[in-house]
Amino acid sequence: MRDGFALARHFLPPIVRSLFFAAAALLGASATYVLYILTRRRILAYRSPLRNVPGPGGAHWFKGNFTAVQETDSTRLQEEWVREYGHVLKFQSTLWTQKLLAVDPVAVSYVLQNSDSFQKSELLRFSLGTFTGRGVLFVEGPQHRKQRRVMNPAFGPAQVRKFTSLFLEKSLELREIWVDLLSKASRKDGKLSFDVYMWLNKATLDIIGLAGFNFAFDSLHPSAEEKKNDIYGAIRSVLSISPDPFFALQLFFPLFRLIPTRRSRVLDRAFKEIQHTGSQLIQDRKSAVIAECDANGSGTVGRQDVGGHDLLSLLIKSNIAADIPESMRMSDSEILSQVPTFLLAGHETSSTAVSWTLFALACHPAVQAKLRAELRTCPTDSPTMEQLNALPYLEGVVRESLRLYAPVSGTVRISMHDAEIPLQKPFTDKRGVLQSTVRVSKGDLVAIPIRLLNRSTEIWGEDANEFRPERWDDVPEAVNALPGIYGHLMTFIAGAHACIGYRFSVIEIKALLFTLVRTFEFELAMSAEDIVRKTGIVGRPVIASNPSAGPQLPLLIRLANTD
Repeated sequence: MRDGFALARHFLPPIVRSLFFAAAALLGASATYVLYILTRRRILAYRSPLRNVPGPGGAHWFKGNFTAVQETDSTRLQEEWVREYGHVLKFQSTLWTQKLLAVDPVAVSYVLQNSDSFQKSELLRFSLGTFTGRGVLFVEGPQHRKQRRVMNPAFGPAQVRKFTSLFLEKSLELREIWVDLLSKASRKDGKLSFDVYMWLNKATLDIIGLAGFNFAFDSLHPSAEEKKNDIYGAIRSVLSISPDPFFALQLFFPLFRLIPTRRSRVLDRAFKEIQHTGSQLIQDRKSAVIAECDANGSGTVGRQDVGGHDLLSLLIKSNIAADIPESMRMSDSEILSQVPTFLLAGHETSSTAVSWTLFALACHPAVQAKLRAELRTCPTDSPTMEQLNALPYLEGVVRESLRLYAPVSGTVRISMHDAEIPLQKPFTDKRGVLQSTVRVSKGDLVAIPIRLLNRSTEIWGEDANEFRPERWDDVPEAVNALPGIYGHLMTFIAGAHACIGYRFSVIEIKALLFTLVRTFEFELAMSAEDIVRKTGIVGRPVIASNPSAGPQLPLLIRLANTD
């Protein structure tokens, strides 16, 4: 290195020499920064009480314990660890990061209920913010509580009831498109194979556009893609972008986030377009809400008066309600930050959930037939929310699908201080000592294993990995210990950060299934083993032999017998 600097001083032109030394200084500073971060991680891991928790060894310095599979798609591997090391263990993630994994309802409930002590890690927030902006999914502490308080009325049962007709309207629109496609099928058996995931993704995008902002994407129709719809293109850009190698550096070394990449430029352009359109929508809705208040003669609105035709209007009404303290109101920028959250999180999770449900029904024809028979007892194509909720087998199918195929397989929390996490049952540490709690240090990471808890044989029984909607007629007693907000499932997690839109999502899923399963029969277009899960925030179906083609779910569809 010293000889290189000497050669540079003597033989390079002054300008090139200056650039050379600047580059060398930058490289040296970057190396020092990386070394500091890595050293700090190693020291934290060494000092952490997690070093006494059992777990797999032989970790790679960069990939951790995930040398053969991505951590986001490692549920089966983690299940093997639980069988080998017990319900409390630690594993190594990227760059020597240790994580506590406790498949223990009491431990998970404690972590999720104490949201100030166990917050989303900075890495997770950065990753979420990349896709959903800095809305309610991103913020923590008092800022999160403020946003949730203002937003809660927009997602209450009364508002979801009003949205049900919209869910069914789009479901029926999708049905007619599929009927038309089938009418042109050339197969003698009347079947047609097409990608149901793609169509469901379009349907749920249309739904969140109208329900969220009274904005018509009209993405179900091919002509929509020919329109100059900039926000539609922005959403597609965000959802289709894939991590590049430099993104890993940005995840673990925040300083590198200052360096623009092709990925960051695409996302910046997309979010600017979403925010531009969102700003216009907010101003329009705010003007409409104020005009409505003036027309009513009161000039004010109370939280009990919150109502409207879309989530954004409801949010604005709730935010200006007279009984909301000024300190608890959201700024326009905070309201704007919810727009990408609604758009991107509000439709991708639902389309993924319905896709996996149709996959499960295609794998279990008897369940599909039983569900169809129940749905056809309803005398209308457009049932109310109450009528949908009164169909017990539909409820069982939805719960069972959300249990087995939770769109988000897990999340993570970071301990904000030293803590002692209680356990439902004790574990034996590496020293052979029986422990009734597990200790963590400030900065330790705690994995929230949504998918493992939803599939635990100790909680759900020996058939936990089977799709069996009948289990909801008599769930095991152990299920009641899970803190989930819907059927004790961990799918929507729990605590202060539980999914604010879970009622919206459940009724939307029911509406789509109600319409589609009543009308069509679904069969596998290939073996079930050829459809695998690939996670990018949510776990979407892909073809095992062609994962680079992106998320898809080809199914054989035909009109169901009406006898």
